[in-house]
Amino acid sequence: MLFLLGFSGAGFVIGIRLITEWFPVKQAGTALGIYGGWGNFGAAAAGFILPALAALFAGSVEGGEGWRYAVSISGVVAIIYGFVFYAFISNTPKGSTYFSPKKMGAIEVTSKADFILYIMMAAPMFIALAILTWRLSPAGVSLLSENAVLGINLFLLAFFLQQIYSIWSVNKENLTTPVAEIHRYKFKQVALLEAAYLVTFGSEVAVVSMLALHFTSIFPEWGLAKSAAIASSFMAMNLFARPLGGYFSDRIGRKLALLVVLVGSSIGYFILAYMDETWTTAMVLAVVIHCSFFVQAGAGAVYAVLPLIKRRFTGQIAGMVGAYGNAGAVSFLLLYSLTSAETFFFGIAATSVAVLVLVQLFLDEPSGQMAEILPDGSVELISVK
Repeated sequence: MLFLLGFSGAGFVIGIRLITEWFPVKQAGTALGIYGGWGNFGAAAAGFILPALAALFAGSVEGGEGWRYAVSISGVVAIIYGFVFYAFISNTPKGSTYFSPKKMGAIEVTSKADFILYIMMAAPMFIALAILTWRLSPAGVSLLSENAVLGINLFLLAFFLQQIYSIWSVNKENLTTPVAEIHRYKFKQVALLEAAYLVTFGSEVAVVSMLALHFTSIFPEWGLAKSAAIASSFMAMNLFARPLGGYFSDRIGRKLALLVVLVGSSIGYFILAYMDETWTTAMVLAVVIHCSFFVQAGAGAVYAVLPLIKRRFTGQIAGMVGAYGNAGAVSFLLLYSLTSAETFFFGIAATSVAVLVLVQLFLDEPSGQMAEILPDGSVELISVK
């Protein structure tokens, strides 16, 4: 059941590719930011609506099973919207060409160096899952048996080896026959966006998961209701912070906007690490809002760059970058479980600074044109500036 529910996350990636087709480059950052902001706002709204529905049904059904009705309603709404979406949405505007990858599976790379970097960037996601498995093992919190841990680790190893084979099988021709310069792109752009999303969206998910309980430990007089309300402001900023991240990317440049939001989020997390019982409610709110704004604007700035790398790979790249957000959340929450809240915030701040340096040194501002091959074999040049 959880496996099937996980497919809902693929909808986000599909939407990224779809929006890329419908909006010009100069508006893509803003459009993708609005899309992502509403997605996260929907998650926050569901956090309020579904418990309320469960409580409503709990009063009219026996056995305290109101939650089943609440979940069922969300499923029915999703099914209905699926039919609405299919009926009214098309892949591209009339007259436009939908460019798709030549081969399905792994993404195509255009140099041997990029092939090696691709494999290197695939490894951390499996390492994060292996560390999480260790944390759940008898050596950690003992939620998994030793046999279960061994089975999971063997599966992860087999899956990683399969990924390497898939990457090689898709790219073996490109590794032996040089790709024409007009069709090349730099995979380092993808790797840097993965790192940036790890420290933006990944840290956002991690902080949302722990912030309310962290407040109750520092300010017990607040109570859980007030702590949760203030913590929820971190997620609520998404509705306009993420679109603004995309908007400023459209206005001042992709690289500069990403650098600015990484600086802001680094400062915010660094200050959060010093939070203690002497802080007033106003001080806490000011820092939380500052930090959440830059973190979520950063997620918008990341996806403003993404569709300008290679059009036909946009969906695949979006999936890879999105996966790093989840890997970041797992990694940061693991750090929190092993250390303290102060170390947790310092760790995110340090990671953000490291990514900031990498972006400054190695990320190229999208410019010029990217080439895509039309069905008749001719080449279409798409401006990325």
